[in-house]
Amino acid sequence: MLAIVRGESVNAIWFVFAAVCTYLIGYRFYSSVIERYLVRPDDTRATPAEVRSDGRDFVPTDRRVLFGHHFAAIAGAGPLVGPILAAQMGYMPGTIWIIVGVLLAGAVQDYLVLFFSTRRGGRSLGQMARDEFGRIGGLAALLATLAIMVIIIAILALVVVNALGESPWGVFSVAMTIPIALFMGLYLRYLRPGKITEVSVIGFILLLAAIIGGGAVAATDWGQALFHLDRSTLAWAVIIYGFVAAILPVWLLLAPRDYLSTFMKIGVIVMLAGAIVIVRPEITVPQFSEFAGRTDGPVFSGGLFPFLFVTIACGALSGFHALIASGTTPKLIEKERQTRVIGYGGMLMESFVAIMALVAAISIDRGIYFAMNASMGATGGTVEGAVAFVNSLGLTGVNLTPDMLLQTAKDVGEGSVVSRTGGAPTLAVGLAQIMQSLIGGPGMMAFWYHFAIMFEALFILTAVDAGTRVSRFMLQDGLGNVFPRFRDHGWKPGVWLCTGVMVAAWGAILILGVSDPLGGINTFFPLFGIANQLLAAIALAICLTIAARTRPGRWLWIVALPLTVATVVTVTASAYKIFSPVPGVGYWAQHATFRQALAEGQTSLGAARDVAAMEAVVRNTAVQGTLSIVFVVLALVVIIIAIGATVRALMGGASPNTEDPIVPSARFAPAGLFPTAAERALEREWARYTDALPAEARPKRAGH
Repeated sequence: MLAIVRGESVNAIWFVFAAVCTYLIGYRFYSSVIERYLVRPDDTRATPAEVRSDGRDFVPTDRRVLFGHHFAAIAGAGPLVGPILAAQMGYMPGTIWIIVGVLLAGAVQDYLVLFFSTRRGGRSLGQMARDEFGRIGGLAALLATLAIMVIIIAILALVVVNALGESPWGVFSVAMTIPIALFMGLYLRYLRPGKITEVSVIGFILLLAAIIGGGAVAATDWGQALFHLDRSTLAWAVIIYGFVAAILPVWLLLAPRDYLSTFMKIGVIVMLAGAIVIVRPEITVPQFSEFAGRTDGPVFSGGLFPFLFVTIACGALSGFHALIASGTTPKLIEKERQTRVIGYGGMLMESFVAIMALVAAISIDRGIYFAMNASMGATGGTVEGAVAFVNSLGLTGVNLTPDMLLQTAKDVGEGSVVSRTGGAPTLAVGLAQIMQSLIGGPGMMAFWYHFAIMFEALFILTAVDAGTRVSRFMLQDGLGNVFPRFRDHGWKPGVWLCTGVMVAAWGAILILGVSDPLGGINTFFPLFGIANQLLAAIALAICLTIAARTRPGRWLWIVALPLTVATVVTVTASAYKIFSPVPGVGYWAQHATFRQALAEGQTSLGAARDVAAMEAVVRNTAVQGTLSIVFVVLALVVIIIAIGATVRALMGGASPNTEDPIVPSARFAPAGLFPTAAERALEREWARYTDALPAEARPKRAGH
């Protein structure tokens, strides 16, 4: 508003300061209201990490290390991809939803789920639902969570495949992160135990070497032959990787990748924000684009409401986070008051990632943006086809030429940038353009592009690793209700079987996405967003019931507000996807259109250029439409049961207390990332007190 009122052009620096200042205000005031009236933490009460400390799953962990672990686990493809796709609507809708949505919805969910799970022994979301709602509600929540996890992991993997397809430089660099992570795991385990900073520096240097070496390898004939892989081959490689990574010991691959990705994620985003402040790129994208009032957008179909809100999923509200906040993090947290900085603060950090992704997308030429994000069926995969398609859209001020696309591809060291859907390549181009203005000039564009691709791949593969492992735990726990042997997470047959089932499920969706002629991301990402936020609605419904049973009723609006928004948005989006008669919006309408065309003997239709492509659309839309129905029905069952339980609690009905018994704590730790003066004084006093105790009576301060 300030820029417009004063007649200024909108500058990218505005987005950085608007986001950061809003986050600081929201964290300082709104999260403190939640802490005081809804959460009410008690640091004299021991957390599960202290009560059940076993050195394996339950480990009291320094809050600074845990913040990195938690952020690495929750930050996947969503905050990178969703804002990129939503830039189709202009910069204003996405900016408002990312910033306001995270303060009132996403961070609230993460904070509450983490705290309530901590009070309940670190129980999973599904187990909390079973405890609060009984067998039917718990079963519906478990089935919904498992089904939604399948589509979430598949889309995460699809983003990686689309970013690396036909890119030998990118494939080599990302492939090298696997042996680097394995080396780091062995280094920490056997060579230099506990030397986290040391091994992180070594890992970062090796990552830079992998990026630089990737350019040299891609320039050779053998490098082209070995690493120039099509998307189907890459999809199978990711499926195999997902299975192996999920069954390996955590210390060997997942933990060192967490360290690598946390430094990369936070470091790159802060570096990009700093570059934006210094370079100050002008924004020429309109506040509301031509597609904000239409349903036929070339990047994704559907109107501003509700599809913008489900397209920008993780940057504002993400159900996937609830699985981490009720899975691994509550088993590691030292003190209850730390749930605020890790739960609420960690989500604010992810939202900042989403804002940076949006800025990167709107800072590049609009013609190039649409050429990169339109499906292969729309552009034909050629420069000429992309130019013709983008110029036919009638966008104000856009006049795309073949030279612009060819020069962009040359600058970033790729053969083509046409139809590189998935958001990751677009973010990489935007980041490269901003960074080369600060460091290196045009000659460094290729380095910065592939640096960004590796950064994004680390972002996403961490979530694929963690998501597959968490879904395997959930499936084992569910089967354990019938076959108790599955509850033993060390039983290898159960581990291998459950991992194989989950990988096969998301792998099948990944293959469908890769083979989709309408663009896998373009058609599957709305389903991903809907599923993710339906899971968020389930998590918020569970939190609402718990809060109604244990907290003052007048503060329930803090939970009810995001629950209402998530439910209305996702149910409306699901209704459009299931019932809309417009083929570009409704899955079943699209399914019927292509089936009828095949029955009439047509050999092409729209973006499907042959019979095989048309059959793929029929198959994919049947899967998408069926999943849409399953997701929304299961979610509504849980939400309705939760509302009933909440009403009974508010009317004074008998409510079970599902919190663990109180155990006095024998530990002290500060609440925030940086201790206050009073906390530092307490730490010194605590150290003097414990040092005076006999060695066998001193509380142990475990690392992680």
